[in-house]
Amino acid sequence: MPGTPEKQRSKRQVFVYHTQLMLDLAWNDFRKKYAGSVFGVFWALAQPLVTVVMYWFVFQVALGSGPVDGFPFVLWLVAGLVPWMFFQEAMLYGGEALLGYSYLVKKVSFDISILPVMKVISALFVHLMTLGIMLVLYTAMGYFPGFQILQVLYYSVCTFVLAVGFAYADAAIIVFFRDLGHMINIALQVGTWVTPILWNLSRFPAKYQLIFKINPMNYVVQGYREALLYKKFFWEEPGYTLYFWGVTLLLLLIGRRIFKKLKPHFADVL
Repeated sequence: MPGTPEKQRSKRQVFVYHTQLMLDLAWNDFRKKYAGSVFGVFWALAQPLVTVVMYWFVFQVALGSGPVDGFPFVLWLVAGLVPWMFFQEAMLYGGEALLGYSYLVKKVSFDISILPVMKVISALFVHLMTLGIMLVLYTAMGYFPGFQILQVLYYSVCTFVLAVGFAYADAAIIVFFRDLGHMINIALQVGTWVTPILWNLSRFPAKYQLIFKINPMNYVVQGYREALLYKKFFWEEPGYTLYFWGVTLLLLLIGRRIFKKLKPHFADVL
């Protein structure tokens, strides 16, 4: 009968198995990116560090950007860049999930729906290391955020769920339309400037701010800064929080729907 302890136990066992398999694949995928290189995992941190230094030099040293709302520009900048780089890497690699593991797609017994999630988890490993470096920087400059830092975990989950929704759709469509990968790359470059990462949204009138707040990543970037610098909590803006989760869960639902719809044809194309 449905709902019996035996069936419930079986469902739990399947869930635990798939979770463990997903984590193992994500860790192997993460290690494979840097396998054979002399400096190994250092390269996972090299790109974020170079990106931060480059933007800091251009905006603060070359263009003379001063403190933002009384906070050092580099701390304000890092708080916006760190979540964006996680989202960017998850989008780029998530779209390649089925192409990179085509041999698993052709296995009848393998649940390929875990592959896009696995790619986002692989990007999460880099994000966690980057968070550690960011906290060292904040502490060294005398701006350790205190217990509000726990909210960074919440906003990391926000970014994770948002990226998974996109990854499902991207991974499925790219199998049939490879140009989408290049389009995503361009969209992410535009997104770096459209999202208030390198500039302060508060400089715009309130009626124009609403346009940029449509972008769900604005909620995440703003959230990181509020947790790390402004000491605000996410529940202080309940309307915006509900909007973010409404859009994010809708995108996740659409992504899953697209993936499920195209799933029967993956093996034929790959």
